[in-house]
Amino acid sequence: MSLILGIDTSNYTTSTAVLDMDTGEILQEKQLLPVKPGEAGLRQSDAVFHHTRQLPELIERQAVRLAQDRLCAVSASARPRNVEGSYMPCFLTGLGTARSLAAAANIPLHTTSHQMGHVLAALYSAGKLALLRQSFLAFHVSGGTTDLLYCEPDATDLLKITSCGASLDLKAGQVIDRVGLMLGLSFPCGKALEQLAVQSKREFRVRPVIRRMDCCLSGLENQCRDMVQNHQPSEDVAKFCLLTIGETVAAMTAAAQKQYGKLTVVYAGGVMSNRLIRPMLSSYGEACFAEPDFACDNAAGIAIYGAWQEKRGVLWQF
Repeated sequence: MSLILGIDTSNYTTSTAVLDMDTGEILQEKQLLPVKPGEAGLRQSDAVFHHTRQLPELIERQAVRLAQDRLCAVSASARPRNVEGSYMPCFLTGLGTARSLAAAANIPLHTTSHQMGHVLAALYSAGKLALLRQSFLAFHVSGGTTDLLYCEPDATDLLKITSCGASLDLKAGQVIDRVGLMLGLSFPCGKALEQLAVQSKREFRVRPVIRRMDCCLSGLENQCRDMVQNHQPSEDVAKFCLLTIGETVAAMTAAAQKQYGKLTVVYAGGVMSNRLIRPMLSSYGEACFAEPDFACDNAAGIAIYGAWQEKRGVLWQF
């Protein structure tokens, strides 16, 4: 018995992942939650409804792999972050399913946070799980977060993750989606906005708004709206938006390394898969990026967490 089933039910995607602890191979299934045209996200009640419909189908797709009497544990994201009071109803869907599966199979259930899953998925896809032995910095940048994190080994919970910077208003993914909708793109807008931005030939000088290790992004939305209202080309608006977010993350990285030293920086979350942003961050010492399939919401890191708990602190090499 050497398989771990990971389940993640975020506000954007239903995800499952099966991890083979013998080989390190991860097989994922995921499905975006449906959003009506012109809308920028879902209410929690709608997210719970769609997860309830989609999660059984994803687990059925994994059934062939799981029907070999090799499933040794189930792991699920139960909350957004591993901090007091962190809660979103959408995670109850995956947690409830994980509890039922674990009880029926009489196997352990492990729970962690959605954020932990993102950090672990990034390390796995970058081939950097060995970093779990030391302290490092990480960014979790998505539709719901723009978080700068200090990560250090923890004997009980694998990683102790401490927030040391964040957006004080809009999150990076929110800005991307709002600007994308201004330009007539469909939610989620990240990939389409990137494709539009690479067509721009215009050069920009941008000034991120930084407060110590925090940032502010609401002004960026206003600037992009002004550009749209002044009939500037859509590709220029897209490029300005993404470059400003990139420079913002770069400035936060510099501030964090000034505070904590030249630690390795791990960039996780869907926004960090952007091709325009990544080159802007490569000059800050050792930088690790999640591969696109492991950057957006996924259950791979959740499965990795379960595997670590089963091995109780042993760092295996994939």
